[in-house]
Amino acid sequence: MLNWGIIGLGRIANDFASGFKDVKNANLFGIASKTGKKLLDFKEKFNINEKYCFSNYEDLIACDKIDIIYIALPHNFHFEWIMKCLANNKKVLTEKPATSSLDDMKKINEMLNGKKIFFAEGFMYRYHPQTTKVISLIKNNEIGDLISMESNFGINLIEKKNIFGFKRIKFNKQSRLFNKSLAGGCILDLGCYPSSMSILIAKLKDPNNLGFELKNSKIEQSSTQVDIDSYTDINFSNGFKSSISCSFKKNIGKSTKILGTKGSISIYDSWHCFPMKIKVNKNDIVEDKFNFSNIFSYEIESISNSVLNNKNEPDYPGITRQETELNVMILNNWLNKRN
Repeated sequence: MLNWGIIGLGRIANDFASGFKDVKNANLFGIASKTGKKLLDFKEKFNINEKYCFSNYEDLIACDKIDIIYIALPHNFHFEWIMKCLANNKKVLTEKPATSSLDDMKKINEMLNGKKIFFAEGFMYRYHPQTTKVISLIKNNEIGDLISMESNFGINLIEKKNIFGFKRIKFNKQSRLFNKSLAGGCILDLGCYPSSMSILIAKLKDPNNLGFELKNSKIEQSSTQVDIDSYTDINFSNGFKSSISCSFKKNIGKSTKILGTKGSISIYDSWHCFPMKIKVNKNDIVEDKFNFSNIFSYEIESISNSVLNNKNEPDYPGITRQETELNVMILNNWLNKRN
């Protein structure tokens, strides 16, 4: 049984913590927040021993009863607390994106080189049976040689209609999503999903030739100077091409379509995998019976198994440190395309 701790108790931490309910190899043991009400609410909701409810992050990191820490803080705080965990030889799962800066991600990988400390970035979709099924279909040559893909993640958070039906922009400028100092914007918050999926699929074509170039990039910014509607093409050196988009102003959905020489695979909900529905050429594959109802349960179970088996990275198809660095590189290049 692996004892987990959580730093940062916002919405994503609540969703993640709910995933422990049905997992047999992991236990939510400790929590840390600088906000007293969040700490109390979390303690009561998830029945955490008060002794392991910390009002500062350092005490959670120092707790020898906790085996691994999930970092669920805003993006701009990830690097600082990842490094502090690693400096204390504490295993880490960090919420995506691992860092907003490529230089920071390189420093993390440099610190991990030669050390036996588990580290992973939290893309929950990679652990769900839907993703495993897509990989199996591709490996079994159901769509032939890989050519390209399109992948989206977007929801309208800012465009509202008035009583006359005209659209107007309205959003909370204090929200972390629209706060540049908190590494807000749709690329870092949502675009990291289709870019990470692009890496996963491109590696199935050729895992050793993943240089890339971005083309046709388009970025729209908000008045707070964060991106709110973005698109780019990723041209990989192995010949695979991925067209990806993300948005805070358009309901572009969560779909992915992968094209091969013999056909295509369409994924209806790429990131939350609900419902699990895949179209392979003209045939629908639908599944509604799973081991877990919470997608985070798959992530928690798989990562806990990896740690219990003394591994330093998650089992496939979990994202590796090298893939995380490549993903941050793509995101940074994409962000630098802004006008």
